[in-house]
Amino acid sequence: MIRNKRFENALKNTPQQIPPIWFMRQAGRYHSHYQGLRKKYSFEQLCKNHELASKVACGPIDEFDYDVAILFSDILFPLESMGLKLKYAPGPIFDSYFNENSIAKIKPIDEIIDDLSFQRKALIETRSRLPDDKSLVGFVGGPWTLLSYGLGIKNDLEKLNLSNIQFYEELLYDVIIPVTIKTIEMQLESEAEIVYIFDTNARQLKSDYFMNKYFKKLKDHIFNIFPKKIAYFSKNNPLLNNPSAIQNNNLAGLVYGKSEGLESYLKSNQKGFLQGNFEPSLLEKPFDEFKQGFDKFMDRFSKLSIEERSGWICSLNHGVLPKSSESNVKYFIDSVREVFSARK
Repeated sequence: MIRNKRFENALKNTPQQIPPIWFMRQAGRYHSHYQGLRKKYSFEQLCKNHELASKVACGPIDEFDYDVAILFSDILFPLESMGLKLKYAPGPIFDSYFNENSIAKIKPIDEIIDDLSFQRKALIETRSRLPDDKSLVGFVGGPWTLLSYGLGIKNDLEKLNLSNIQFYEELLYDVIIPVTIKTIEMQLESEAEIVYIFDTNARQLKSDYFMNKYFKKLKDHIFNIFPKKIAYFSKNNPLLNNPSAIQNNNLAGLVYGKSEGLESYLKSNQKGFLQGNFEPSLLEKPFDEFKQGFDKFMDRFSKLSIEERSGWICSLNHGVLPKSSESNVKYFIDSVREVFSARK
């Protein structure tokens, strides 16, 4: 059941006057509500205590009136459950990485999912706190993004073909993807309406490997198991060159992680949603400079008819940055609704 009508319309690609609005990282460091909690609790405590996680997730809904709330957690916790020691200072730090001997030491999937039960509790608690007309979504790290962190791979310049590295593929396809499936299943059973896969580091893969093997595995083993329940995000995503990608891959939608071209894609997209694509750095700027960028953004989408922009979730092309202005965020949300409510 999709609680927010605008979000439901976007999922169904139904034309509507006012688009739904929500941002990746909308519950985070830019927000004074989060900053107040962070003074009292560690990041891990905020994530792993379900009452605290729900407070963080609901804070931006209460203050900014986003249409959708998202689970407050972190993509890397499954790696901790697989045996890697993880701490945040403030970013993630591992004291070791996976190697050729790791697979034999990883505990059964059910035990890994049990370790992640705080996400189940957080989703249920968040749903109980949210207004009935607000949607709730979950998220997981993309399988390759998780593995790249678990291997300590940070270089985006040298593109990888994993077929040349057997233990990488064994970890990815025999361990990480099955864990991802079970995590998605757990979240969907715990009040998440859909689940986003955030696969930022998939840009490290060679394009032909991404499309012909990796993404095919995701489709066969994840998207087709949870039809129209998965949204996908990756930087430099080759799928954004194919207007039929959502329909062809059984997806609920895609996050449009590029700064240009969303309007054309929207016109040709007939199924599911496209989310984007305001430039996040503009939210950090002084109001006048932010407003210039906002007006240009709105001019682009105001030229589209309701039918042409069906399936649009008004959002950013990535997540909210830590130094974003709360007043700019508030202006963005209120003004988008005001502008489109006035259009016939």
